[in-house]
Amino acid sequence: MKCPNCGCEVAVRRNPLPTVDIIIEIGTQIVLIERKNPPFGWALPGGFVDYGESYETAALREAEEETGLQVTALRQFHTYSDPGRDLRHHTASTVFIGKAEGAPQAGDDAARAELFGEESLPALVFDHARILADYYAAKRA
Repeated sequence: MKCPNCGCEVAVRRNPLPTVDIIIEIGTQIVLIERKNPPFGWALPGGFVDYGESYETAALREAEEETGLQVTALRQFHTYSDPGRDLRHHTASTVFIGKAEGAPQAGDDAARAELFGEESLPALVFDHARILADYYAAKRA
């Protein structure tokens, strides 16, 4: 590919897109959102990391935008990078865990935001069922 500025050859790189997801704990339950946009279904709150933004800041921003909640006690859980985790793009998601109080209110990309217990989880999009299986296994360990 040619550089539009000087005409030199530029290597085309396709890199995974950085994303974050956040497991928001309210008491013994977690917050899930029903997505407004494809792929439709239930998911952890989350999204793309903006240029110049830390992953921690992105997680807190996405949590507030999608659920209206102020998250505290944020900690990193795990990164998930399977190229097939999101059929739209190759993404790598760093998952965080945090705590909040109150009732979630859907906003931004969320059609609904609700609380769920481990035994009442709905079908989930992306690899979020795996993420939550790992989360609950870690809690029991």
